[in-house]
Amino acid sequence: MVSFHQTYMARALQLAERGLFTTDPNPHVGCVIVQNNQVIGEGWHQRAGEPHAEINALNAAGEHAQNADCYVTLEPCSHFGRTPPCADALIKAGVKRVYIAMQDPNPQVAGQGIAKLKEAGIEVVVGILENEAEQLNKGFCKRMRTGRPFVRSKLAMSLDGRTAMATGESKWITGPAARQDVQKLRAQSSAIMTGTGTLLADDPSLTVRPEGNWYPDQQSIRQPLRIVVGKDPIVPEYAHLFDDPYQVLFVTTKKRERGNVVDVLTVPEKKGHVDLNTMMMVLATRGINEIMVEAGSTLNGALLSAGLIDELIIYMAPKIMGDSAKGLFHLPELQTMAQNIDLDITDIRAVGNDWRITAVPNYKKVG
Repeated sequence: MVSFHQTYMARALQLAERGLFTTDPNPHVGCVIVQNNQVIGEGWHQRAGEPHAEINALNAAGEHAQNADCYVTLEPCSHFGRTPPCADALIKAGVKRVYIAMQDPNPQVAGQGIAKLKEAGIEVVVGILENEAEQLNKGFCKRMRTGRPFVRSKLAMSLDGRTAMATGESKWITGPAARQDVQKLRAQSSAIMTGTGTLLADDPSLTVRPEGNWYPDQQSIRQPLRIVVGKDPIVPEYAHLFDDPYQVLFVTTKKRERGNVVDVLTVPEKKGHVDLNTMMMVLATRGINEIMVEAGSTLNGALLSAGLIDELIIYMAPKIMGDSAKGLFHLPELQTMAQNIDLDITDIRAVGNDWRITAVPNYKKVG
């Protein structure tokens, strides 16, 4: 049975989702303020650097916030960042109770906001729809807890598991609906990552190009950082990557000059390639919560072998491409069934004429 607390928190989570494409690197947070079983104020965090969800909800509630109940999807912050502490604002407004979905994993907060509210005599309840709140911010949560971003790999394949013809031709395996669905995944990512092989073969732009009304502000689209990984990336000047004035980051093992729109991250070499573990840790220090990988079998295989892919989004098209076409992952080290990587399927749904499969690698079962 759903309680009224869950109903109000569910509404707060709905509000938080409105910031899915705009708050990075901050978490997505929603807030609902209730007085006498009536919602008197709602708010969500809209953009990084702008007021947090609690402030927007308090502004909507005004003086009616006195002795009200507050439902918020993440522990109110207790420190001065780009905005003042939300815990202080709730105390000043005189709310009576604060219901929180989950504690903030940020070490700068991590229970301090809850403690501050309790010290002020406010009743605090934590854990309402906690799993749902965690899923909404899994990139932010992973970066705060592990020092690494959440890595989601997007792959498109035929019914027989092929991603490109032997010649490298791959446009288009999936249909328009699936390709627009990919734009939504790009839009919620901090960065889009590819390898030099894919860059040379497909010449992608890796930008967010929304169609329809799903993006909240068509005039101000937040473009993710575009990352190219390669031991010594050689990219032609005419590449579509440089058509737009958005930042590009080369991750390489060799020092190279930095261009006007290109940043360079030099990391150690490991077994003749970029040290992917080091790369991920450095990217996390740059505020990268979620990385979407759009690459070929080599980079995807290396990331999977290193245990760095958290989620696979696989679009399967009703096509047969044949034996000579290329597969999803380059994994030459897997020789026996005991070495296989199990996947936990978390979602399957139709997207246009294609199927989207969401899967989580179960690295514990790697032989």
